[in-house]
Amino acid sequence: MTRSPSVRGRSSVGKPIITLTTDFGHRDPYVASMKGVILSLCPEAVLVDITHEVPKFDVRAGALIMAQAAIWFPEGTVHVGVVDPGVGTARRAIVAVSEHYFFVGPDNGLLMLAAMRDGLKAVYAIENRELVLGRVSRTFHGRDIFAPVAARLASGLRPEEVGPVVEDYVVPSFAEPELVGGELRGEVMYVDGFGNLITNIPEGLLAELGISDGSELSVEVGGRSLRLKLRSAYGEARPGELMAIIDSWGVLELAVNLGSAAEALGAKPGDKVVVRPAGRA
Repeated sequence: MTRSPSVRGRSSVGKPIITLTTDFGHRDPYVASMKGVILSLCPEAVLVDITHEVPKFDVRAGALIMAQAAIWFPEGTVHVGVVDPGVGTARRAIVAVSEHYFFVGPDNGLLMLAAMRDGLKAVYAIENRELVLGRVSRTFHGRDIFAPVAARLASGLRPEEVGPVVEDYVVPSFAEPELVGGELRGEVMYVDGFGNLITNIPEGLLAELGISDGSELSVEVGGRSLRLKLRSAYGEARPGELMAIIDSWGVLELAVNLGSAAEALGAKPGDKVVVRPAGRA
């Protein structure tokens, strides 16, 4: 069953579920403040912390984390994202509605990767002042705008009640890789705790070039030109060997068996990645 933008925001398992993804960390009271607002308005909500350790101000990393985690939640879950270096500026607060979920956060690209992967249906600007806290601070829209709107969506608010539909929402360049002239052009989205370089190049696009497990790849990343084998398991490579693999999220990952690809290549999020079958000019 698919959802329309007007379906109530209660998850398919009965209790409303709201997830939180931020760059706040756990030292300060920011996360607890957001949870307090949510629970005051929707006391039956189940709150799930996806992570609060997104690298500070890194919208790209936050977008990837939300996209990879969101799809595993029950239909109707409300996903809140706050990686918001533009807080207090003219950037909009939005609700993005996809086939199965609601996404609440800033209009800076943070929500779009997840919403587009699930099938984006509509985006609404949050302009209804009755839905947010009485006093909206200049620096904490996570507490004052996103948390109360998320709680109200989880309680059954229709998303069109938050404000008008917008068409000029921010779609970041990293949302979709390109297939151009027999090569794939993407970028490093994230470096995980093992030093693996997570790209935005999906397995399906690799297959369009005839690339599958065992294929030899020509890879350009971080100013380096490499020839790598697409492995089906980390252990197929020798310790310390650079390799490529399709990770658990279904995208191309560059890794070092028992080591760090980020350190070995000096690569970082935002670095361009070009992939083609080895031997193809």
